[in-house]
Amino acid sequence: MRRVSAGAAALALAGLAGCSHVPIVGGKKQPAPAAASSAGAIGVNGYLWRATLDTLAFMPLASADPYGGTVITDWYSNPEKPDERFKATVYILDSRLRADGLKVSVFKQTRDATGAWVDSPTAAQTETDIENAILTRARQLRLSNVRG
Repeated sequence: MRRVSAGAAALALAGLAGCSHVPIVGGKKQPAPAAASSAGAIGVNGYLWRATLDTLAFMPLASADPYGGTVITDWYSNPEKPDERFKATVYILDSRLRADGLKVSVFKQTRDATGAWVDSPTAAQTETDIENAILTRARQLRLSNVRG
């Protein structure tokens, strides 16, 4: 079921290729929170939380706060484009599964002639594409939970 979310996020980040992995924080694998049962316990919508982790799974995770609803990735460089890197921050703003309950910020850096990383603008549609990928994945999770 990850094909839509992860694929859309990867394309949104200038064709970055995603690979599936368990989120790692501080060198330790982190368990994934249950989507539906812990929605009240974690303080944000469980489907949006799980969908965010699924969609951004190809990027290294810097921190994740399930109570505040914040996911921050570390810098990710596509091996095919080593002179640019991306970082994302996702804010889950609501306990309900709503389109306006999510805010994504994407940061891009490129190497200059001296090899130093310099901030660069991202495409205007990138953040919206990632938000849409997360929302699509969250809806898939909710539907699979209703059917199961």
